[in-house]
This record gives sequence, C-alpha cells and structure tokens, in this order.
Amino acid sequence: MAVSYDMLAAFVKVADCASVSQAAASLCVGKSVVSKRVAQLEQLIGVTLFARSTRRIALTPAGEAYAEFARRALAELTAGEERLLALRSELTGRIRLSATVSWGQRVLAAKLPEFLRLHPAIEVEVQLVDRIVDVAYERIDIALRWSSTLPQGLLSEPIAVVGWILVAAPVYLTNTGTPLVPADLSLHSCLCYWREASDDLWVLACVGELARVRVQSRYHVDNPEAVTEAALAGLGIAMLPEYLCQDGLADGRLVRVLAGWTPQSKFGSLISAVSTAERMRLQRNQILMGFLRQQFAAA
Repeated sequence: MAVSYDMLAAFVKVADCASVSQAAASLCVGKSVVSKRVAQLEQLIGVTLFARSTRRIALTPAGEAYAEFARRALAELTAGEERLLALRSELTGRIRLSATVSWGQRVLAAKLPEFLRLHPAIEVEVQLVDRIVDVAYERIDIALRWSSTLPQGLLSEPIAVVGWILVAAPVYLTNTGTPLVPADLSLHSCLCYWREASDDLWVLACVGELARVRVQSRYHVDNPEAVTEAALAGLGIAMLPEYLCQDGLADGRLVRVLAGWTPQSKFGSLISAVSTAERMRLQRNQILMGFLRQQFAAA
C-alpha cells in the first residue's frame, strides 16, 4: 500500500482541527474512517504523528515536520487536478476577426497576445480592413466595427469606447491662432477623415449644447492614420480618435483644440462586436468578447 491522497487529507485536517470528530465532519466521512486513514499513514511511514489522550490530540514533533510536506503535496495535487480539468474543458478552434485598420493595429493588436496566452488551443485570424465586411459571406466570427448601422439578421454587443478629440500641431496654431469657440473652426483649415461632402459639417457637444460648423478642408482622406500625419505636419485642425493622438499629445507634437467640446463623429463612440446569432453563441467567441470588454473597461 502507498500513501494516498485520502490519508494525507485526513492527517492534515486532523492537524488543523486538533480533533478527529471535527476533521470527519469537515471531510464528510465518519470518525472511524478518519482514524483509520491516519493510522494507515502512520504505519506506512513508520512514525507516530499524533500524541493522543482521552481529551485532546496534538501533533508530535515528527508530525509537525511531516505536516509541512503533506500540505505542500496536497496543494500540488489539487493544482494538478485543476489543470487537468482546464485541459479537458479548454477552448479550441479558430476565431476569425475583422477590425478597422487603425484601431486594429493600435489597440486590438495589443490585447490579443494575452488572450492567446490564456487559451493556447485557440487560433485567431485577424482581418484588418476599413470596409464593412459581410460577416456571413466572408465567414467572419466577429466583426469589430464602429459603424452605427447594423444589417438585418446580425447581432451587436458593445466592446470598447472610442473617444474623439480635436487636435493640431503647435506650429499651426502659432501661425493661425487658436479657436476659442466652435464657430471659429470655419476660419481654419480642417482635416477631414473620409471624403464625403457631409464630413465637412462638424458637430460638437458641450454640457448638452450642440454646435454645428461647416469647416473648410484642402485634404480629405479615408484613412485616419494619414489624417494624423497631416495634423502632425501642421496642415490644420483634425478630428481624430483619441488613441491615434496619444503619442503626439504626450510629446507635445499635438495639442488639444476646444478641449471642452466633444466631437460627435459619424462613426459613433463605440466599438461593437457584430456577428450572426449562430456565431455569437459559440463559447470561444463569447469568451473572447468577454475578455475584450474586461480589457477595455480596465483601460
């Protein structure tokens, strides 16, 4: 007979409780079972672990020394069992993601390595595009997008908040002056993300007040990274997602303009997970969305 988990558990529980009856109640077995397991352990290792009397039970010096190793062994066995359970229930399969190029590169890409580390049997395939993908036709599990429109038959869950701000290079503001109120923007060169005529109408909010300003722009582009570079080069005032401006703001290459006003982008302020009902229910997709929500909430 070899030393078993039950013997060690009985021994440690009696040592902790200093009582066979309390140990038995905690282990949900009879007193005789606990006593038998402890006796078997003492016989196997050839050492008396407890000094017993009619009123109390206490560890012998040898029992005190052995208890340290027994507790460690039980902890390792428990950890091993938990790992085996995790392996049996571990998420597997491939998740096909779609996200906008700039947000995917600057924000999403920083979060996914941790998810892959936590779930080593999962494979993630990421498609970074600025068009609205057809999730059903292109077999996309989750499209992370900030479009406010939702095609029929798809489900959407919010994942992250995107803040929009107005920024400019200090050299531009030195040469042209700094806008003090939204209406002043009409006198400035403004850099427009996208290239539709409606994008020249900027809407800003401040404590329930809305301001609509028709701005002038010599530069329209459908890529926010390019707009950021234009702002850094001093070409004008840009409306941009905050994550693209962090480095420039930190090192002084960009400054906030009309900081008390919040731009109302046509893209909205939420990144949402869009998918078909069938794919949204898959456990691996649910786990990934929960992970991303937690990561962005913490940030």
